[in-house]
Amino acid sequence: MNPAFHKEKEYTIEDIYALPDGKRAELIDGQIYSMAHPSRTHQKISGYLYHEIYDYIKQRDGKCEVYAAPFAVFLNNDDQTYLEPDLSVICDTDKLEEKGCMGAPDWVIEIVSKSSKPRDYIKKMFLYHTAGVREYWIVDPGKNMVSVYGFEADRVEQYDFGEEVPVGIFEEFSILFEL
Repeated sequence: MNPAFHKEKEYTIEDIYALPDGKRAELIDGQIYSMAHPSRTHQKISGYLYHEIYDYIKQRDGKCEVYAAPFAVFLNNDDQTYLEPDLSVICDTDKLEEKGCMGAPDWVIEIVSKSSKPRDYIKKMFLYHTAGVREYWIVDPGKNMVSVYGFEADRVEQYDFGEEVPVGIFEEFSILFEL
């Protein structure tokens, strides 16, 4: 067999579940991608965003729910894609099961690291967009920047840390990035 035509092994969600305790990975189109442990800055940003989003929803008796990683998102009706976004907001609670979110969250936030940039900016953006995620944020602490992809409104905007970032899926809600 010609090695140029050799196909890599395809993995499934069962392979993700079989990983040793403490080992985190995502599965994209049958390929496993190891996930590094989050840095202190990553955790600080994630905690801040979770708190801001949770408080906004709770103060308005909203039906949406926010989850921080590790929280499983099964975008497709297959066993070849398993993601753990840093933050997921789900407004259709019928999508929620004990295993995680079955289908596209309304809003996904990824906090990038050097190793995750290609996945977050390219692979995951495509997956989230085609699956029906309404809004996708990429928070880049290395650049002190937030990229906002409003898929519903066909909008792409960038904000610097220190600016108010409007949330497209909620009216009159913005998050000030002061870390």
